Amino acid sequence: MPASPSPQTLLKISAGVALVTIALKTLAWALTGSIGLLSDAMESFVNLAGALFALWMVDIAQRPADAGHPYGHHKAEYFSAGFEGLLVVAAALAIVWASVLRLLEPQPLAQLDIGLALSVLSAALNGALAWALFRGARAHRSMALEADARHLMTDVWTSAGVAVGLVAVVFTGWHWLDPALGIAVALNILREGGHLVWKSSQGLMDSAIEPEAAARIAALLAGFAAREQASAIRIDHVATRGAGHRRFADLHLHVPGDWRLARAAALRDEIEAALMREVPGLSTTIQLLPLGMEARAVTADGAAPQEER
Repeated sequence: MPASPSPQTLLKISAGVALVTIALKTLAWALTGSIGLLSDAMESFVNLAGALFALWMVDIAQRPADAGHPYGHHKAEYFSAGFEGLLVVAAALAIVWASVLRLLEPQPLAQLDIGLALSVLSAALNGALAWALFRGARAHRSMALEADARHLMTDVWTSAGVAVGLVAVVFTGWHWLDPALGIAVALNILREGGHLVWKSSQGLMDSAIEPEAAARIAALLAGFAAREQASAIRIDHVATRGAGHRRFADLHLHVPGDWRLARAAALRDEIEAALMREVPGLSTTIQLLPLGMEARAVTADGAAPQEER
């Protein structure tokens, strides 16, 4: 399979496509006077702003760790998703306002054939770009690319809904269908914007990594524990989190107290290397402890855990 273009390249393409679709949809609205097509054009402005902001955040996320950010800048991509979600919500509210005004004063539409053709062309461009962005998001584990792709797919469905609604106006003569469709489109956009904001918040709050990867980690650690059954080693306090395209795992490795340090360190290195092979890109921190002792850490109630007896 050919390598996916870099996130920066994909987002630059996304910004370029947004400019093209803005021009096409704005022309379609100007020719027809359709509020549905106006709502479609407004969402393309959000696409452009989202792509530019995502490009900025991806550049920041790929900066190496420094003195001020010793754990890196990986979470910057979540700001991109949250920002794009807020833009989507703002666009949805603006569409509702314009649709309500037109609903109160319905107006006839003109040149729907040309307007629909331009809208369909825009939807095709966005659909192809969304497919490429989803593919890039999987390849690079990029939240910014996924957010942009999801928003573009919302735009595609918006365009499809607008087209169906305008055809219905032509056949029924019910001009109120156009603003009513604008409101329906806005509600769908609002739902997608809320989803992006929620997913961004989960990443910023250090949510656990995806269940499939966590299951592979658990199975691998269980295999090591079974292999070292004679030594009665114990692996516990396994915690994972995701930050942008990076994934992290922390755990405690309890070994017999009479082991030499070199033997314990060798086992720790073996487990760490195996985890990194099993889950590419995983960064692992393994704390070595003798059996019968827990690490001193403050618990939720502010007390330190007791040593095992």
